[in-house]
Amino acid sequence: MLATGMTMLNAVGTSLLAVGAFGLATALSYAASGLVDWIVAAEFIAGGVAGGALGMRAALHLGRDRATLNRIFAGLVLTVAVWIIWRNTLGA
Repeated sequence: MLATGMTMLNAVGTSLLAVGAFGLATALSYAASGLVDWIVAAEFIAGGVAGGALGMRAALHLGRDRATLNRIFAGLVLTVAVWIIWRNTLGA
């Protein structure tokens, strides 16, 4: 966001697009190799679509109040960082 001057909402959307494109390319590669369990894949796709729809609604609602969205994002990043540090030092 700092380097590009993007808003939080645009940064989230851009990130999701990039992750989705890389995920799709990887999924197609695995499918072409016959390494996909289609029942599990369908469950993940359904969860992703539902989560995406809910996330979009939440982002649009929270996007009106930039400070709240920034706090939620910072809290999520901090939570993941603490979990990774804990897992690599104490939880292993």
